[in-house]
Amino acid sequence: MLLDLNRLHGPREHVERTVQPSDLGPADPDYVVAAPVELVMDVAKIGPDAFEAVGRVKTRLELACGRCLEPYDLPVDAAFELRYVPQPVAGDAETGPEEREIEADDLIVAYYSDGQLDIGDLLREQFQLALPMKPLCSAACRGLCVQCGTNLNRAQCECAPAWEDPRLAPLKSLLNRPKEN
Repeated sequence: MLLDLNRLHGPREHVERTVQPSDLGPADPDYVVAAPVELVMDVAKIGPDAFEAVGRVKTRLELACGRCLEPYDLPVDAAFELRYVPQPVAGDAETGPEEREIEADDLIVAYYSDGQLDIGDLLREQFQLALPMKPLCSAACRGLCVQCGTNLNRAQCECAPAWEDPRLAPLKSLLNRPKEN
């Protein structure tokens, strides 16, 4: 899924595409694209080799809950604003081994190569940015029993907590000591 930047009709072009999940390439281990992806963006030439893409991505991702491991849907409606510049070639000053501080502009810069913008890369990046730090099917998810693996959202298990804090063992020994008169 490439957009040929050399064939833009005018200084700004409006792009609307619906991308099927099967067209996105290899599956990501963190999520499954569960619905067609709606992409709406404006691409504008802002320099001799620079382009700006401003738009929105809408779809639905399927994630596994971090507590109970059940799949759940996450709606994605992500706005983006990216500046595309040519991919640096080996030997450029920017690709040298020296370290430099990341500036605010660096966070919105992406690269294109051979005059083509890879829409699949743009979409995958937006999906990764939309993922929560800890995916939960709900804030009240009770997770799995640590002993038998029962999903505590669906059933109650009969397991009793067996773990005791070893730091409290000296205090527990005081409870078992015979009383002195």
